[in-house]
Amino acid sequence: MYTEKVMDHFEHPRNVGELENPSGMGTVGNPKCGDIMRIYLDIDENQVIRDVKFKTFGCGAAVATSSMATELVKGKTIQEAMTVTNKAVMEALDGLPPVKVHCSLLAEEAIHAALWDYAQKNGITIEGLEPPKDNIEEEEDGEDY
Repeated sequence: MYTEKVMDHFEHPRNVGELENPSGMGTVGNPKCGDIMRIYLDIDENQVIRDVKFKTFGCGAAVATSSMATELVKGKTIQEAMTVTNKAVMEALDGLPPVKVHCSLLAEEAIHAALWDYAQKNGITIEGLEPPKDNIEEEEDGEDY
């Protein structure tokens, strides 16, 4: 059902925890499944993500997508982090079962919410970044799963 990479990131998640005084923090949830994901970013003066941590309450796929998403944005610029989509997270994990695709959407939205928080704190605009949603539900996006 799950790929080896999903199982590895579930059993040995990377970047678990929280950052004190993060540059940006984003929390999103899905009321249907009960998953809640929080991402913390430490962004340097050159807008490079120096460190990233996460805390996730949810299923194994939610933990695995959080872990992979943090790996994908660590060391990247803000603009590079903006290109990390739910599809990129799924591809990096070698796929997710269709009923778990929403977990990758949570990971993408949590990164964007943390970037939004950073932008608000610093009075900047990040190209392509929209205000975060508190709750992620599959129907809102209108995408096929």
